[in-house]
Amino acid sequence: MNSGNIKNKIKNIVDNFLLVNLFLVILCGIFFLFSVIMDLKEYPLFLDLFRKYWDPFIISLISILIISSLSNAFISWLRRKVLLEDEDI
Repeated sequence: MNSGNIKNKIKNIVDNFLLVNLFLVILCGIFFLFSVIMDLKEYPLFLDLFRKYWDPFIISLISILIISSLSNAFISWLRRKVLLEDEDI
């Protein structure tokens, strides 16, 4: 197999994983808003369920999202810096 082909497959897998992660964070945010509204209407079941999954699941999703965003920004900055240094020569 070609190393470029493997590199593209790994990149696609990581991109799909991060895309699913983003949508899960968005869905968790929507569920949080729904559970707060239901808690205000005296139905605390949904907010209790949200609190149950906060530590093991939702914090992990948010951490992966933040780390991937920061690493993407750093890699883009590094590529631009290296590209600008190559143009100066």
